[in-house]
Amino acid sequence: MKQELLYEGKAKQIYSTANPDEVIIYYKDDATAGNGAKKAQFEDKGRLNSEISRMIYIDLMKNDIKTHLIKSVNEREQLCHKVDIILLEAIVRNIAAGSLVKRIGLEEGKKLNPPILEFCYKEDSFNDPLINDDHAVALGLATHEELDFIRGEMRKINDYLKALWLEVGIDLVDFKIEFGRMKDGTIVLADEISPDTCRLWDSKTGEKLDKDRFRQDMGGVIEAYEEIHRRLKDRT
Repeated sequence: MKQELLYEGKAKQIYSTANPDEVIIYYKDDATAGNGAKKAQFEDKGRLNSEISRMIYIDLMKNDIKTHLIKSVNEREQLCHKVDIILLEAIVRNIAAGSLVKRIGLEEGKKLNPPILEFCYKEDSFNDPLINDDHAVALGLATHEELDFIRGEMRKINDYLKALWLEVGIDLVDFKIEFGRMKDGTIVLADEISPDTCRLWDSKTGEKLDKDRFRQDMGGVIEAYEEIHRRLKDRT
């Protein structure tokens, strides 16, 4: 049972439990973009993201990826190992889109082989800047050895997710993930994998089925999330 609110982010709340090494993560209906400059709420978004992320994490754990997930509490809440989040956004890009297009001028839709791996410093006051390994080490976020491990996990997760999404008729354009350290120092996948954190395009039509629908005022945000949820659920 959840107890004290420990942290509230843009899309989730984290609560303590009777076990000091476990937390409950509650998925909110809030949506933000532009580092929180744009805000809205979409009814049922939290439930959909929680269930989508849970299905994906369960499959990743079956494929030897360690995560913070223990089990679902209900449709919106997950019991998870308490971790110290590493303040890095780990980004994998398979197809050019979003900030990559703006930064270096690649045409949107260009396939990237091999994928581009990037790190951003999770710090709102600096607008989550792109950094390299030496920056991360200088900031005390991780060691070079830990960064090498994280990069290896990013590649393994990408290989699995590309196959998973392709199975349900989706192209995985890019995604961002986060990692955390457990009590014993083990680094595990944390946070979530959902249409909030992935760019997902229908393989046949190219329709965007992710948070870009909110960022770009396209409408149909919840309908897109519901479609992603339906395809994953039908697969299982």
